[in-house]
Amino acid sequence: MAPKASPPQETSSSVLGELKETIRKQQAEIEGLKKQVGGSKPSVSHGGHGGGAELSEDEVSQYLTQSFHSMALSRVGWLALFLVSLSFTAVIMNGFEHTLERQIELAYFVPLLAGHGGNTGGQTVGTVLSAMSAKCVTLKDAPRVVAKEALAGALGGILLSMGVAPTVHYVMGISYHVSVVIFLTLPLVSTIAATLGSAIPFACVAMGLDPSVIAAPAMTSFVDVAGLMAYFLIAQKVFALFGIEM
Repeated sequence: MAPKASPPQETSSSVLGELKETIRKQQAEIEGLKKQVGGSKPSVSHGGHGGGAELSEDEVSQYLTQSFHSMALSRVGWLALFLVSLSFTAVIMNGFEHTLERQIELAYFVPLLAGHGGNTGGQTVGTVLSAMSAKCVTLKDAPRVVAKEALAGALGGILLSMGVAPTVHYVMGISYHVSVVIFLTLPLVSTIAATLGSAIPFACVAMGLDPSVIAAPAMTSFVDVAGLMAYFLIAQKVFALFGIEM
């Protein structure tokens, strides 16, 4: 004999009761989460020392209350050091003065290469510092990050050189051999900038220094010197290959 079916009204009341009970449980869980969130104060991680200790609200607000002269004094020492290192660019230019006199077209692209190196390294420094601040990467991730950024810099430089070199030759009328120098130098400068831009923040953290103050100017100084040296050395090799006397 078939079991007796429940009346429709009893079934509806049962379902409605279960639904109300589920809603009450969810409301209780939501209230508990609200209390947990409200009870924990938000903290901000030190952007300079990614992965380090978290800062209190007082420490975060210290930046806004810090006077401009104390801020300048805390930075001027590093800027002076990097200014001295930038003086090596003048030494390099003086050492290759004869090359510039014979191939004046090379001088046209010194600002371009220096600016490109600074832009590439600046992008890399900003990306790495943001990742460190968000604790996406730590000091142990340094080899992987540096390798990836170096490859990204090399690929970006190759893509740019494929557009820049033909442009300077066919549009600006720059000689073929100098265009080849630009084509070969851009990827190298990009690789150097990306490598230093990713490695210096980790090096600062390892030495207990603040990468937010040091990384960008250090990268710019080193990239300018290394990029300029690479530019003239590549030029010498290319000119020798084309049989051009220096």
